[in-house]
Amino acid sequence: MTQRLASCSCGRLTARVVGEPVRISICHCLNCQRRTGGPFAEQARFRRQDVTPSGLSSTYPITGDEGTTATFHFCPTCGATVYYEMEAQPDFLAIPVGAFAEPGFPAPNVSVYESRKHGWVVPPADAEHYP
Repeated sequence: MTQRLASCSCGRLTARVVGEPVRISICHCLNCQRRTGGPFAEQARFRRQDVTPSGLSSTYPITGDEGTTATFHFCPTCGATVYYEMEAQPDFLAIPVGAFAEPGFPAPNVSVYESRKHGWVVPPADAEHYP
């Protein structure tokens, strides 16, 4: 069974996962752009029972356009987000793909908020696309 370790930049906050993600998505919403400092965010969603966080985290809740809140867990030392909880999906945790520092991580299969996508960004053609 696949095991992966997500980590903040300084290594004090981690999340160990067992198994494959149930969804890998990129989000082009303005909150994700601001939160990551990039044109989109990429995250992998895992069943909550398959994720074991370790270390001290600070949290920051963000309410999205649809009215639901995601609570981001980030390292209080280096500031990197390692995982987040989604109010609308309580049985899952999401982990920013970059926290795995694994260039061979599978490509996203879903692209959301494409109406806010930067014009030069080209999501995978075979992904599900949502405006």
